[in-house]
Amino acid sequence: MQRYFVQVAYRGTDYHGWQYQPNAPSVQETIERCFSKVFGNTPITIFGCGRTDAGVHAKSYFFHVDLPQDWDEQHLCFKLNRMLPPDISALNAHKVSAELHARFHATKRTYRYFVHQQKDPFQQDQSWYFQQDLDVDAMNAAATRLLGTKDFGSFSKLHTTVKTNICTVFHAQWVHTEDHLYFEISANRFLRNMVRAIVGTLIEVGLGKLKVEEIDEIIAAQNRSEAAVSVPAHGLFLWEIDYPFLTEK
Repeated sequence: MQRYFVQVAYRGTDYHGWQYQPNAPSVQETIERCFSKVFGNTPITIFGCGRTDAGVHAKSYFFHVDLPQDWDEQHLCFKLNRMLPPDISALNAHKVSAELHARFHATKRTYRYFVHQQKDPFQQDQSWYFQQDLDVDAMNAAATRLLGTKDFGSFSKLHTTVKTNICTVFHAQWVHTEDHLYFEISANRFLRNMVRAIVGTLIEVGLGKLKVEEIDEIIAAQNRSEAAVSVPAHGLFLWEIDYPFLTEK
């Protein structure tokens, strides 16, 4: 068996997230079905770098898969793209050693959340339309308070099975471009719903409903009810996944 790391991109609008769901379409199930066809309807299981929720997109997502025969990486992507639907694309494939895991060996993950403030029908599924004026400087001042290794339980979906809410945030910044605004955050790991809860809370700062320093109190509380309501899923993209052994190639 040869293990491959495969990089894909997908538009999550029509899927109930990455992970297999018994009664709803998922990105994982769709890709596994394609692999199965390649190998004569033999069941093939893939292992993703993490979960994305319903409606969330990925510019770059990695999974690993063990295949019963050796494939040229480009040809493997070609075969997948011939079968995948238009909203999923295989970008690259890499042969790796059997002990490497797409989830556990990622060292950094980066998300972007997109907001547009002028009505635009072409962004309705990939950016959140939010009309109110925002104080971006205040939002960035608040974002700096997220940096470091902390318990982010206040921004986590309740009743998850994770053993710890400790995450290390390396970077958190709002960027204002000509036609939209986006929030970029990088960390070693993320909790369920964490980015959307953080964005919702920083929006409250931008509206003047929360003070910059109140972010410290929200983090310290380790209580989901202290943070703001999560923003809609469709503005969120998993943007980049870092693996040192792929960067070195």
